[in-house]
Amino acid sequence: MVDYSTYVISIDTKVKTALQRLNSLSGGAMTLFVVKKNKLQGTLTDGDIRRALLKGKSIDSTVDKFMFRTPFVLVNKNFSLVDIQKIKKKNLVLVPIVNQQNEIVRVIDFSKKKSVLPVRAIIMAGGKGTRLKPLTNLTPKPLLPVGNKPIIEHNIDRLSSYGINHISITINYLGNKIVEYFGEGRHKGIEIEYIDEKGKYLGTIGSLSLIKKFDFPDLLIMNSDLFTNVDFEDMYKYFKDKNADMLIAAAPYSVKVPYAVLKTEGDEIISFQEKPTYTYYSNAGIYFIKSNHLKNIPQSEFYNATDLIEKLIGENKKVIYYPIVNYWLDIGKHEDYEKAQEDVKHIQF
Repeated sequence: MVDYSTYVISIDTKVKTALQRLNSLSGGAMTLFVVKKNKLQGTLTDGDIRRALLKGKSIDSTVDKFMFRTPFVLVNKNFSLVDIQKIKKKNLVLVPIVNQQNEIVRVIDFSKKKSVLPVRAIIMAGGKGTRLKPLTNLTPKPLLPVGNKPIIEHNIDRLSSYGINHISITINYLGNKIVEYFGEGRHKGIEIEYIDEKGKYLGTIGSLSLIKKFDFPDLLIMNSDLFTNVDFEDMYKYFKDKNADMLIAAAPYSVKVPYAVLKTEGDEIISFQEKPTYTYYSNAGIYFIKSNHLKNIPQSEFYNATDLIEKLIGENKKVIYYPIVNYWLDIGKHEDYEKAQEDVKHIQF
């Protein structure tokens, strides 16, 4: 996890010392979080100090006489996208996440994050990558490099940029190499855990039955071999606004018919369209889902995401699609991998 200790100061610290601490933050977000016995009491900026001094307070006082006592905070695992949007409107930069005891567990620097989504992400990385052999003979497909880093690392970094710091990775084929590469995620300031199928291939979503507990009500699930700059916040907002049970990201797929297409009734032609193009939407391998629906996945059995989708639809749950307008590529074949190597030079991530 990211070390936020440089932003924390004790309530009995002298203001002179606090000024030195703030000065050491020059170039970054210049805010200190004032704590008493690890519990957040307020925030302190150089502006707070100037205003207090102008009112006649002594620079020899402790910071509790200068601090702002009602800072904006997020409660861990209990905040919404609405709270994040409030932060953006207020142009806040540093925002603490606190637990139920009001202890700081995390500090978000919004100058470095696109958002903070209150979800756990799960990356499905257990496939064999058969179509990319011989590249995958000794390397699992998620670790094949695209540009300067592996495919899956592009996805992890993008998830992290949206403030998602709890990521689970399902592994199977050569999964030990993925574990060796990322470890517990500390070097990226996130927490990574692994769901090991242990050699038994469980389909595109069956391994989620191995997760004992979901600590977030909503989950983001995605395939590891996707290369995309999709806006996860906009997708999640759509999911929440529609009060959906499951959202499926959908990639547009156009089919151009090289002939005139006739519209008929019986043997009579009603109209025709010259060389039309039809747009269909295909499953893009990214989902938002309410975590309680994963109880539908049979324990340790082969089960695909499409099986779960069909089950939820059959139960009249609200399953919606989100059309992707950003860049998206499924790296399944050699030509896809070659395209990704070229696109990474030009696409803004």
